[in-house]
Amino acid sequence: MAIRILICGLAAVAALAFPAAAQDRRIAVTFDDLPYQASETALCDPAELMRLTTDFVAMLKPLDTQGTAFVNEGRVCEPTRISTLPTALGVWLDGGLDLGNHSFSHINIHRTTAEAYLADVDAGAPTTRAALETRGRTLRWFRHPYLFTGETQEKHDAIAAGLAQRGYTVAPVTIDNNDWMFGDVYRKAEQLGDEALKRRIGEAYVAHMTTVLDFFEPYSAELTGGREPAQILLLHANSLNQDWYPQIHALYLARGYRFVTLEQALSDPIYAHEDRYVRANGISWLHRWTSTEGRPIRWEPEPPAWIVAANKAPADQLAAIASAP
Repeated sequence: MAIRILICGLAAVAALAFPAAAQDRRIAVTFDDLPYQASETALCDPAELMRLTTDFVAMLKPLDTQGTAFVNEGRVCEPTRISTLPTALGVWLDGGLDLGNHSFSHINIHRTTAEAYLADVDAGAPTTRAALETRGRTLRWFRHPYLFTGETQEKHDAIAAGLAQRGYTVAPVTIDNNDWMFGDVYRKAEQLGDEALKRRIGEAYVAHMTTVLDFFEPYSAELTGGREPAQILLLHANSLNQDWYPQIHALYLARGYRFVTLEQALSDPIYAHEDRYVRANGISWLHRWTSTEGRPIRWEPEPPAWIVAANKAPADQLAAIASAP
């Protein structure tokens, strides 16, 4: 109840700043890298893994995101995977969320073959599929790690055909706000025990999301003759979003978004758009479709320079980078 009151309050305040909130906007929220972006020690400790999972889902549940989360089964170490992962995934499903395959090891297609990639996809399915089937559901979604779809036409086509043969529907992304970078810097601040710095990172994250939306909303409308399509947001299951996703949620509410399922978002006609983008890059499908139409891609805003620098630096340099003018 407290979270719901917070969200409503934040949304009401923010609505004053966003006249566009009256528009009919839809967003499907997705979380990558289940069960969690955390240290190997945490992911191999059954009690800690369950704590991280239950806390994250408890945060999401009153918000009714209708989200979909994508699993890397190999993130949990082998000795505890069979006993722990099904229970953790069950928490997500019982919390009203859906699950998809994100490959076993978060494999990089640029460093392997299409055959090895598809084998990793297969290895990433058994526990997730079983958790879904136990609840009368099926495993149908796939999200490419790094959003890499193949840097050559041959790889791209082989992977696309292999996924289709396996019955997967690819989960594209339209709004990618580099939350993984903020998440990395946030974990460094946690290591330092610096609460003030964590707050600064979180506030910068929410501000950056606002800037990203200011860019992507009109940019997406260029592909549909002025109508903003249903968006698909890429986030990650990590401590940053554990603490700050409620404010991201409030931001979307204030801008007039309705939270929909991934399936509902994909029913928007924009997702039938041809994608001929083949490069060694993981980018928004809005960029892919723009490139396919023969128009130049306009890149979204970068995170603040100090976040970019802190992402590349060790934790002991974080305070100095954050305080630099």
